[in-house]
Amino acid sequence: MADNGSQKSRVLIVGGTGYIGKRFVRASLALGHPTYVLYRPAATQNIDKVELLLSFKQSGAHLLQGSLDDHESLVAAVKQVDVVISSLAGTIVRNEIIQQLKLVDAMKEAGNIKRFLPSEFGVDPDRHADAMEPVNQVFVDKSKVRRVIEAANIPYTYISANCFARIFLGGLGQFGQGYIPSRETIALYGDGNAKVIWVDEDDIATYSLKTIDDPRALNRTIYIRPPANIISQKEVVEIWERLIGHPLVKKSISSEEWLKSMEGKPLGLQIAIAHAHQIFYEGCTANFEIGPKEGEASELYPDVKYTTVESFLKRYV
Repeated sequence: MADNGSQKSRVLIVGGTGYIGKRFVRASLALGHPTYVLYRPAATQNIDKVELLLSFKQSGAHLLQGSLDDHESLVAAVKQVDVVISSLAGTIVRNEIIQQLKLVDAMKEAGNIKRFLPSEFGVDPDRHADAMEPVNQVFVDKSKVRRVIEAANIPYTYISANCFARIFLGGLGQFGQGYIPSRETIALYGDGNAKVIWVDEDDIATYSLKTIDDPRALNRTIYIRPPANIISQKEVVEIWERLIGHPLVKKSISSEEWLKSMEGKPLGLQIAIAHAHQIFYEGCTANFEIGPKEGEASELYPDVKYTTVESFLKRYV
């Protein structure tokens, strides 16, 4: 186990072939951590995942086959590391959050883990216990996992990373409009003035890895709030208009209209619409102050040169 400044913690990434998980693997390797990637047997049947796993191996990662349904394989993997980072899906399409309780059981048995980062990386679930249905289910599940971690006395850090840039900025915040900004029209949520926090996914991974050996992040929630990226949808649009050299045709969607659009939609779409309402009408990512027992990543790690909204949007020009 790493216990001094000269030795890096050994890190196990669970879900390392996923959208955010692969970024944790790369960040862990880039920061010099001995890095282990747990992959499911089924991954060997997916050529893209195999190629990704091999690229990790070529970069120095250790590949471990295991499964959440194979307790012995989990315990064996956990015993080889100091830190576990879970990036299991907790989205409108797939919600595997509760499956992490199997991982907690393995860590309890192994008894050697000095830090666990459960799959969160969005908004703080404990601050959204009263979220409207059906979006509240993911928050309920994440909070349940938190309580089990705490009851097991497993050292933890919770990461609240807010809005993924590639998913949210690519469409200028518009839901269901793809991942490349429009050069013609934009639908604003209300007046578009609610503050939102946008974070590059690679920065999320870097900040998260920075916390694992930091005693300031032990048993705390760390929010990723890069100051230059706390801006409204309207301000994002203004940046984009400046970059492309002309204004977009704008329309506004009222809160009532947006919520009414949930009617008759499949459950996954209802969850997405409700979550967008939280973000863009209620301003849930930025409408509270960070408490004294919490922390903010860009303040803790000023050496990380985060990607600003403007620099991120330049790639689409």
